[in-house]
Amino acid sequence: MSSIHDFATWEPLLRLVRDSRAEQLAAPGGCFTGQIGLGSWTLPAQQPRPVPGRGLQVADMQDQFTAVERVQAALRADGASSVSYMVETAPDGKAVLHVIDAGPAVEHGGRSPFVGALLLVEGAVPEPWRRLPEEFPGAAPAPSADPALLERILHERLPDTIGATEEEIAAAEARLGVTLPDELKALYRVTRARWQDWSGDYAAQERVSKAVGCELFPLDGLYIADARSRPCPWQFAAKDAVVTAPDAAVQGLVGSPGWIAFGDSGGGDRLALDLTPGPGGHAGQVIMIDHERSIGAALRADSLTDMVVNHRDDWRSDDDWNRPPVVAQVSSPGDMVAAARPELEVLRIGGRKGEPVGLAPVAGLPRLRTLTVSPGTLADPLEIAGLTGLEYLSLGPEEWRVLLNAGAVPRSLSAAAIDVQGEQHPLPVLDLANELLALCDRPLITRTVLEGDLDTDRTVGGTR
Repeated sequence: MSSIHDFATWEPLLRLVRDSRAEQLAAPGGCFTGQIGLGSWTLPAQQPRPVPGRGLQVADMQDQFTAVERVQAALRADGASSVSYMVETAPDGKAVLHVIDAGPAVEHGGRSPFVGALLLVEGAVPEPWRRLPEEFPGAAPAPSADPALLERILHERLPDTIGATEEEIAAAEARLGVTLPDELKALYRVTRARWQDWSGDYAAQERVSKAVGCELFPLDGLYIADARSRPCPWQFAAKDAVVTAPDAAVQGLVGSPGWIAFGDSGGGDRLALDLTPGPGGHAGQVIMIDHERSIGAALRADSLTDMVVNHRDDWRSDDDWNRPPVVAQVSSPGDMVAAARPELEVLRIGGRKGEPVGLAPVAGLPRLRTLTVSPGTLADPLEIAGLTGLEYLSLGPEEWRVLLNAGAVPRSLSAAAIDVQGEQHPLPVLDLANELLALCDRPLITRTVLEGDLDTDRTVGGTR
């Protein structure tokens, strides 16, 4: 058995839980849940107060680090990145530890530490991540695009840099599977932006960044910023929508096979040349891909020449996504009627005002694919059966139970979520999740139960 399923691995952590949550564990049904990952963890122990006159030291929290490091070592040995756990107290006073393996069909996150989105179809991604760019006839480079001018200006600013050869540029094109725009070729003919070429000289790197207007990727660091390069968990991604306004410069996409990422803002935002512009844009325009957003990009310059020559460093975004009529938030029957439009893709029901909300007004809408419902806000969960195009559904445990008992869980679903609000024991939620996974013949969540006396070496265990 893996050491992650060895009671001894967890003993230091279990003592922390016992000592800091004794009252919580002694209450009927009391338990503590958490996660341990290689880079983060959930512990019940409070941060100690530092000694007056000095900051908090590692030694002040050594017992916590020791507890975490023992579990992390077991994770590394197993090639795992995280593990969920639950601690409760047996009637005889022994510590009971539940080690949870969510398996490949469950995303991390959600209101429960064990259950994020349930992946009911292997490899499925939300609709915005499947959306390809539209073609807008007549999209042409901006008048400011001038590869010769760009190359000359960069040579003046960077007279001593090493440029890429035509063979190196051709190799980059072969790797990416696209022909690089002439402006991008002109840039890399001046500098190929390799760290080795600067011989560890940070000042040389800074001169290139200042001359170009961004932290330039080396030629072999170029990549296609398509949807796969911008992953997002189902529980968030399913609530997004792709919208491009009639006059938008940039298409409201997650990513595009025509977005060639070539640099970084210095704060995590990526710069790309856009070969699939919106109806109001130019082919080869420079866009900023915001690392804090999952959809869309902002226009930085009409061309690479414009950005470099004129030092363009501001940008504007067309924020047309996540708004009605494509996305709607409903809290009353009247809201539901107003939201029921053919364009509706994402429907969120919550914050109920007055009587429960019915789904009849949105039945049969052609594009409705996501429904999230706060527990207790829906008049009749069985009305969900009339929404035949759903790919993502989030409900409370009671609503899921109604659908399961009636055999009415939509077969169109690619992913699902259980909305757990308030204090609920995790194990019934795990059992419910496994029912949904089993319905789609997906790998189940497993639970290994270990029981031991923290004051002795006696331990028993088993898997459920």
